Amino acid sequence: MLWNYGVVLDAGSSGTRVHIYKWLKSDKARKNHGSLHKLPEVSTDKKWTKKTHPGISTFGTHPHDVGPDHLDELFKHALKYVPKDEVANTPLFLLATAGMRILPDLQRKSVLEEVCAYARKSTKFQLPDCDLHVQVIPGETEGLYGWIAANYLLGGFDDPEEHDHGKNHHTYGFLDMGGASAQIAFAPNETEAERHANDLTLLRLRTLNGTPLEYKVFVTTWLGFGVNQARQRYVMQLLESSINAKEYPDPCLPTNAAIMVSDDGKVIESGSGKKGHKLVGTGVFTECLTKSFPLLEKEKECLDAPCLINGQHTPAIDFDVNHFVGVSEYYHTTHEIFKMAAKDDEEYDFKTYQKAVDEFCSKSWKDIEKGIKNKTWGKIDEQTAQEVCFKSSWLINVLHDGIGVPRVGLENLNNNVTKVKVGGKHGSKKGFINPFQAVNKINDVEVSWTLGKMVLYAASEVPPNTTDALAVGFGANVPGIPSNFQVPGGSHVPYMSQADSEWHDRLFSENSRRIPGFLIFTLIVVMICYFTCCGRERRHAARQKIGDMLGRGGSSDRQSGSLLHRRRRPFLDKLFGRGGNIQSYERVLEDGDTPNDFELGSFISDDEEHSDSSEGSARLGRTSGWATPQLKETGTPTFDPSRGDVVAQGSGLGLAPPGVFANAIDRDGLMSRTDSRERMARSRAGSPKRGKFGVLDA
Repeated sequence: MLWNYGVVLDAGSSGTRVHIYKWLKSDKARKNHGSLHKLPEVSTDKKWTKKTHPGISTFGTHPHDVGPDHLDELFKHALKYVPKDEVANTPLFLLATAGMRILPDLQRKSVLEEVCAYARKSTKFQLPDCDLHVQVIPGETEGLYGWIAANYLLGGFDDPEEHDHGKNHHTYGFLDMGGASAQIAFAPNETEAERHANDLTLLRLRTLNGTPLEYKVFVTTWLGFGVNQARQRYVMQLLESSINAKEYPDPCLPTNAAIMVSDDGKVIESGSGKKGHKLVGTGVFTECLTKSFPLLEKEKECLDAPCLINGQHTPAIDFDVNHFVGVSEYYHTTHEIFKMAAKDDEEYDFKTYQKAVDEFCSKSWKDIEKGIKNKTWGKIDEQTAQEVCFKSSWLINVLHDGIGVPRVGLENLNNNVTKVKVGGKHGSKKGFINPFQAVNKINDVEVSWTLGKMVLYAASEVPPNTTDALAVGFGANVPGIPSNFQVPGGSHVPYMSQADSEWHDRLFSENSRRIPGFLIFTLIVVMICYFTCCGRERRHAARQKIGDMLGRGGSSDRQSGSLLHRRRRPFLDKLFGRGGNIQSYERVLEDGDTPNDFELGSFISDDEEHSDSSEGSARLGRTSGWATPQLKETGTPTFDPSRGDVVAQGSGLGLAPPGVFANAIDRDGLMSRTDSRERMARSRAGSPKRGKFGVLDA
């Protein structure tokens, strides 16, 4: 295959969206590109994206349902477009944002663990490190990924000479605003970067030729400063200003528009039957701007100057070189209704924009309802029309009074600002002279932080051009690899090591590392056939033949009962059950081994009644099988011709306790032993079983 693939799930508060990306494998990319001083070219397709509702944070109390009820649909969608042969090599990421951040720790952990378990169980995507691939990312990380995506699409990384903003600066700033939080990310000018070095994040990428690219970026997030959270704070402020009023005049609603809100500032849906407070619009946008301004909380003490919003430190922004792109609410609030922003390539102009908002908000609500039905402003609904006045006031306050973006149309820009081409080979060719531009897509590719995540991962896949090259990723702005450095993904785990149900694919692969598995499998099959298909006599014959093949070369070894021979094949004895059988015991008697050559098996009884801890009789009462000689512990030895006096035989082998029997070399013992041999030899000669298996082949 020519392509690498990656899957990222953006788990937001309202839903989860799956994104699929692809890029050429490094060796192919190096052959296809004229210039290798570029990042891997990551691409996607409209149909590769799919969203499902609600967010995974709603599964906090029942995490086991997040797989079948939420993720399953997204995984199936991804598997439709990732080639089957590449699934096992495709990394999977689920990165959660605002919704999961507010869950209790235990619920958040349970949901993430269930996500990982379900992904590993139901797919074969690469998921080597759940802590890294499935996690809740902080707002700063989300902002950094967005900064990467914007600069990648605009061409600031690959074509710096075409994006020279002056002062050796060629990257763009990034602004993002959602419902709960807002982020900012930018590379300060050289003076500010040196002054606030400890506040910056070191980002390291790698081009196709293995050369590292390093950037020092400032990133921060303002929690509670997203449009929905800001709107709630605004409504609560409005309610506090007139306690127990029947109606509350709201300049941030179109004229005569009316809504019901709860004590905590949330809108109550009509028909719900819930009681609340009635807000009635006055449609005075300039007053809306004034009343929403305090929400910036610029009066908070700045402990580490300079600060922008909420007393949070931010290095000074040099708008001569820092040109920003705004996504999410920055785009939707300027593009959903107002004609001036109907096209992506129209530049943001503060004077024109404020005039359009003021005209809309001063309209009567009845006229706006008619316009919605007639689609005067495109496909918008009543809720969007009710919210746009406050959203516009909040966006203007954040941009110009909070961040300090110059008001284009009212304030003169520095003459040193140059006109640059946005995008290079990635983006559309358009002028970008203003310090702020709202965008949604560049060259039909959505500016999403998920793209930034995958660009970083693709760069990490490129082999370095030196052996001492540092890893791709981001962390504290210190030399080398800081302790908090985060790599784009876990170590790649070859598919052969993943535990899955397709064991036969791994077992019979051509890979030489899997050959031992095949041998073990073959041995298991042979053993099953051996024990199930062969009778007792055939198994005995097989054992004898295997024994003959394994080293009976010398004349002494041909003695069927040689102890030396038995010690050379302990594995076969254990495997085929030879230890402790009666045939082995009889051959010991035939060979005439000395008493010291005979050893009992290593069996130790678990029953304390059959053990003895005394030194003089350590083996007394132990048995290694049903054919072990029985011992008489008391009385005097008697000779019984009918049974060959097994007790006397045991005495001759040194198995009796001290003092019970006479020495093995006295005459009575020797006669008993000789007589017993003769009896046993005669009994063997007439045994059809022994003749059949050829034990007495001497």
